[in-house]
Amino acid sequence: MSENKRLIADRYEIGSLIGRGGMADVYEGIDTRLGRTVAIKLLKSDLANDPTFEDRFRQEAQASARMAHPTIVRVYDAGEDIELDSRGNQVKHPYIIMEYVKGKLLRDILHERRLSIEEAVNYASGVLTALEFSHKAGVIHRDIKSANVMITENDQVKVMDFGIARAISDSSATMANTVGIMGTAQYFSPEQAKGENVDARTDLYSTGVLLYEMLAGRAPFKGESAVSVAYQHVSEPPTPASSHNDLISSELDQVVLHALAKDRNERFSSAEEFRDHLIAAANGSPLTISKPLTSVQTTVAETVAETAEAKQEERTGLDEFEALLAAANTSATTVMPTHPVEKENPSVVEERVEVPVAIQPVEDVSLPTTNPFAALGVDINAPETAPTSISRSGRPSAGLLWGVGSGVSVVLIGLLVWLFSFGANFNFNITPGQSGIAVTDVVGKSYTEAYASLTNSKLLVVKVFQESETIPLDQVISTDPIAGTRVPENTSITVVVSSGAQLILVPSLLGMTEEQAKVALGNAKLNIGTITQANSAATALGQVTATDPLVNAQVAPGTTVNLVISNGKVLVPDVRNLSINDARSILTAPDVSLTVTITTKTTCTGTQGTIVVDQSIPAGLTNQLSAIVLYVGCNN
Repeated sequence: MSENKRLIADRYEIGSLIGRGGMADVYEGIDTRLGRTVAIKLLKSDLANDPTFEDRFRQEAQASARMAHPTIVRVYDAGEDIELDSRGNQVKHPYIIMEYVKGKLLRDILHERRLSIEEAVNYASGVLTALEFSHKAGVIHRDIKSANVMITENDQVKVMDFGIARAISDSSATMANTVGIMGTAQYFSPEQAKGENVDARTDLYSTGVLLYEMLAGRAPFKGESAVSVAYQHVSEPPTPASSHNDLISSELDQVVLHALAKDRNERFSSAEEFRDHLIAAANGSPLTISKPLTSVQTTVAETVAETAEAKQEERTGLDEFEALLAAANTSATTVMPTHPVEKENPSVVEERVEVPVAIQPVEDVSLPTTNPFAALGVDINAPETAPTSISRSGRPSAGLLWGVGSGVSVVLIGLLVWLFSFGANFNFNITPGQSGIAVTDVVGKSYTEAYASLTNSKLLVVKVFQESETIPLDQVISTDPIAGTRVPENTSITVVVSSGAQLILVPSLLGMTEEQAKVALGNAKLNIGTITQANSAATALGQVTATDPLVNAQVAPGTTVNLVISNGKVLVPDVRNLSINDARSILTAPDVSLTVTITTKTTCTGTQGTIVVDQSIPAGLTNQLSAIVLYVGCNN
């Protein structure tokens, strides 16, 4: 390791700075133990002793480490590196070791150009796939935005920065008693803007904002301040995305507006449901949205009219909203500073806008009906009458039998209506052997073949990449559901496709013994190849002086690395008849590195000559770092 390289945890070599955020700096690095490139995120030194920032930093590592999925940037390691400063004081450097991702931030792509409809749908589907996984792992992201989404060189989505994530079961997810709202105002959900508790549907709202931005080329709400934008998220209906892009279909408009419902109970209930509706709408075969939503059912013209009317009232409402915030500020503690981002990279995200909120607006929450038969017009609180139940023959009357049968039917139908009114997502047709569409076995086929086969069967396809050391690039690894499962039409089938083996770097073996190099190569999942000996002026006898491929070359796992071992010798050239200066230059060169002395063979009473007439070590091999005497003539 060169002198300007720093090693933390005796393992991770810090390279060049590739990103800077308000809380941390990110460097490209090398895991010297495994020989792979990583991203090293270091908490800034002036924040390392701040418990609040330390907690946020630790939270990011813990939340991300719980999730290993192709659509989420992986966390490999985390800890604190301790060093002594010039005064002997201990200095902490909390760090996170992450997957190094080559690609661009979605935010930067959006700044460069407008996305196609297909790109917007694919990227949003990738984000929803990541959220489906994180939500099942019990983690809410809380800060979904374009700056937290990477698009790799393979056009794959990678969601990152779980720095303000919270466990779904964590009571700290309730923000009403805190002094700040965590997140970014442009992507705030109404509940975040009001400081209420958050859940998985909060992430879905932010994803809806992101989808709107990708489709329309702009955010649904804009304002001169974070407070203004937050107020609009709470109080204003969004203008349909199609009003900014004529290519957006009405089906996609409906999906976006459904995701942006102010009431979380009117949004999609899960990331999976959101993704299924999105893909179906993009394919021109929209699914029926089970939950009623007034803002979605209105026409585009009506929504535009509502927006215009709301604009007239915005100033009044905004004044009231700012007044609440001002009141909160009088008693709130200091809000976290927001630092500008000088440069972004796969693992750096700008700090969030944190709006202090202490006073919460009171909402009139109407509880769902507890009468499962209300949809059928049946009043379970109606007064009872005394029907004639027994005929004169002693048998139940036909009217009673008919009434009982009808009542049972009403109960069953009412129960189903009640269950579906709560948005229950039932799939009674998912096992082999029943009716429905059987998922085709596409494992081992190319993605193109798999896509054609599944879509021809009227199924939707969600593509997810996964690294594989054995399965070729673009070949299908697995599907979910598995082949043979019978599912309804337009069901989303997740197709896991190989992105090939992850290339790794040849580790630095210089100075190691043969045995040490063999262990290091094994740890890096590389094989040791041929071993040859060579002269070396600097590398000690028996140590590695060179490798083939060279150090830091990117190779596939299992690649054979050939070693060159020092024999402890150097080749001494014949410098006789050369001038002293030329001879000294040749013998002290890095590939020879001998110590040179100039003298005459006999006592010289005159001046020494300048031409070498002999040398103490003849031309040929000699031990490295030897001393050689050059003899010159004498001018009497």
